[in-house]
Amino acid sequence: MVDLVKPKRKKQTKQARGVSRRTALSGLGGAAALGILPGFTRYAQAQSSAPIKIGFQVHRTGIGAAYGRWYDRTTKAAAKLINESGGINGRPVEIVTEDDGTDPKRGAEVVEKFATQHGADVAFGTLFSHVVIGSAPRAGELKIPYFVVSEGHHVASGMLNRYTLQPCITDVKSQVQSMAPWVASNLGKKVTMIYPDFAFGHDHRDYFSAAMAAQGGEVIGKIAVPPTESSYFKYFPKIPRGTEVLYHVMVGPGVLTFVKEMGEFFGDQRPEIFGFIDSLEAVSINSPGLEFLEGSYFWEANPRYAQAASTKFDAFYRAKVGVDASGASIDDPKDISTYSHMFGCWETLHFIKQGMESAGYRGPGDRAKLIEAVEDIAAMAESQAHPQGAKIFNGKTHQVFGHQYISQVGDGKLNVVHKTAIEDGFYKDEVDYTSQPL
Repeated sequence: MVDLVKPKRKKQTKQARGVSRRTALSGLGGAAALGILPGFTRYAQAQSSAPIKIGFQVHRTGIGAAYGRWYDRTTKAAAKLINESGGINGRPVEIVTEDDGTDPKRGAEVVEKFATQHGADVAFGTLFSHVVIGSAPRAGELKIPYFVVSEGHHVASGMLNRYTLQPCITDVKSQVQSMAPWVASNLGKKVTMIYPDFAFGHDHRDYFSAAMAAQGGEVIGKIAVPPTESSYFKYFPKIPRGTEVLYHVMVGPGVLTFVKEMGEFFGDQRPEIFGFIDSLEAVSINSPGLEFLEGSYFWEANPRYAQAASTKFDAFYRAKVGVDASGASIDDPKDISTYSHMFGCWETLHFIKQGMESAGYRGPGDRAKLIEAVEDIAAMAESQAHPQGAKIFNGKTHQVFGHQYISQVGDGKLNVVHKTAIEDGFYKDEVDYTSQPL
């Protein structure tokens, strides 16, 4: 099923169709002097231009549906803002949405539909790592730029291709490397991990184990759980004695059940708990049965609760996507956002805009130019386009690096206690995509 989000366009006059680039540009100066909004003048220039079509691959169904719903909401808000500001190269943005069912095979089919049926300029949006891995090869074959909003190390590892990029959300390897020193110093050095049994979880297993070893720690237990699991009691007895820190990262529709059952199993006799917010995304921390989380810690990429140090850019972004200071929908306080991930959609659309404008992008024939242009982007300042924070993009590995946050549960909120430096997540390049042909 396809969902088209099209900008409103006015009927052209013969005179408007005949406006030259020079005439339009000179008109911009006059319009600016009159205080007319930039979006108005740019669309006046580009009324004869077709929209920029962005194929949005979204997990509307399947285990990623909770994320997909908020990725969709964030994408629409970002596209609306971009169009209100004049679009891309004076052309409006049109979001063409396809559901991949959080399924790798369907993901590849969706990418092909974008390229061959919808005439999309780029593909964008995928979260779950197994879907990215299943879809990226087709994007490379079709030579359609594929901007993913995932977290796996699959892009930077060199597993994929030059047409696949992860430009505005950090990967697991960088995340865990940034936080392992704090965990080892503050919580303990003997860790048991509980993680989903697919690529994303395997990244956590491998890279956190290595990061803890570098801190003189040890992962003494590794418990893999199918991502479609619905009950978790049978896994907790496998936690080895001597565990000082229980590290959990769970995904899918069973996350609330997982956290509740963890609390029932441990009661008051629990080790230190360090979780990735994935285990609680789209779930209120005030849900009945989660009282035992008081004092425990979570990784967040973007703090769900507005903090005293939150910026005006975060406030602007919250307002535009319809999220309140607690990370819930303004329209429904029971509807909790996937705040730690969905910012990647907002920022990636602005990254695409920056790349297209740098490349002078006109259509699919300029896709190679677009890839080269975004590979040249390096520093991204904290801004309205990048409300999560400043970032550094590595054009060779197609992976971004940014800040991470550690938050503690207290008084029914998530309170930030540590913010990493961007450099904390750096690691040696494992690939140079720029050496691959376009």
